[in-house]
Amino acid sequence: MKKHSDPNSKLIAENRQARYHYAVEDTLEAGIMLYGSEVKSLRTGQTNIAESYASVEDGELWLINGYIAAYMQAGHFGHEERRKRKLLVSKRELSRLWNATQREGMTIVPLKMYFNDKGIAKLLIGIAKGKKQADKRETEAKRDWNRQKQRLLKQNH
Repeated sequence: MKKHSDPNSKLIAENRQARYHYAVEDTLEAGIMLYGSEVKSLRTGQTNIAESYASVEDGELWLINGYIAAYMQAGHFGHEERRKRKLLVSKRELSRLWNATQREGMTIVPLKMYFNDKGIAKLLIGIAKGKKQADKRETEAKRDWNRQKQRLLKQNH
């Protein structure tokens, strides 16, 4: 059972556009290999995963173009802001991701970055297929209808 009041368990960054641009079929939690200055910067919430993606290269999973702001107190021991970061998944999960991207033409999209209840940085990645413009319009129409439905229900009460 998860503790909701745990100070270590918190959302760092969310890719809100991912579910609009992609139809997410499956999600997976991955660990991230980080430097100390990156973890410090994440704790201040200075990160962005909106333009990033994950890729399987040389038998390893990498987060590409993820932004973690430089930590000022680190000085010259700091980190590169947009470097490739290795994602940690099991061999079975890695082969499943590779098969999905190679055979089925799927994309690996980062959805959320957060600290779990032990205070360890994790990345929720989704195996997704790109949406066509018509699918995006349909998603928007559904969202608008649900909003309107909620307003109508609220007015009747």
